[in-house]
Amino acid sequence: MIFIDPPFWPAHGTVFSHLISDASVAELHAFAAANEVTERAFDLDHYDVPERLYAGLVAAGAVPVSGKELARTLVASGLRIKAKYRVKSVASVLEKRWNSLMPEEPGLGVSLLGRWNEPHRNYHSATHLLAVLEALDLLTGRSAPRPVALAAWFHDAVYNGTPSDEEDSAVLAHMSLNGLIAADEVAEVVRLVQLTATHSPSSEDTAGHLLCDADLAILGAAPAEYSRYLAGVRRDYAHVPDGDFTKGRAGVVRQLLALKPMFHTQRGRDLWASQAQQNLSEELGRLS
Repeated sequence: MIFIDPPFWPAHGTVFSHLISDASVAELHAFAAANEVTERAFDLDHYDVPERLYAGLVAAGAVPVSGKELARTLVASGLRIKAKYRVKSVASVLEKRWNSLMPEEPGLGVSLLGRWNEPHRNYHSATHLLAVLEALDLLTGRSAPRPVALAAWFHDAVYNGTPSDEEDSAVLAHMSLNGLIAADEVAEVVRLVQLTATHSPSSEDTAGHLLCDADLAILGAAPAEYSRYLAGVRRDYAHVPDGDFTKGRAGVVRQLLALKPMFHTQRGRDLWASQAQQNLSEELGRLS
């Protein structure tokens, strides 16, 4: 169900309401698109809509509630985004993480953050980078080897939604790190970034196990977060027609389900494997 609170929040010479769903981000996007609410108004878990649209959205089926009721509904739905994952907070957290990892190269961190915050990114954004780094924390007790952490920073640094993204990101890593750290460490970062194209490290590749498990941790997320991930991926490929996207996504899901194992570390299996199997199987059923 879609909910809206009264126009109250001032900005840009008008006042705004918040539009949410208690079911899924996909439902929210569909309702917004059907009622001419611009994509630019989306803010991770809600749309900010100007007062002039309020009556029309209520007429279209949005249930009017108070601001407090709307906040409670969003929290109860499981779709609320924590403050640390909002754009300004994410940037601040990532800046601190980079400066701890490479304190002598703040400019490179700024450049990478600029890439991760490119406007065409939805799922593959700075929020994803932070989630991967936090997953590495869970896998390693906050002690990920530096090449693994650097590979996380570079693994989607080039993102155009094309098959060459991983290779282009690896090239960027080589160009950016060459001369800053030892040559063997640069080579290891490049290798790990390339590995994210297949997520199929060898049985003895401990570093590869860590990065691949962290990158795929979203597959084992709770259903509400998984729904948000799917909506973000669809928006990343908004230029692809529905039929082509469904066919392509079904192929991706089958490849993920075919990974044996899907998660390579014992900690990763304990944290995410069961839920990932359920999420992917249910998604494939819907796509089919």
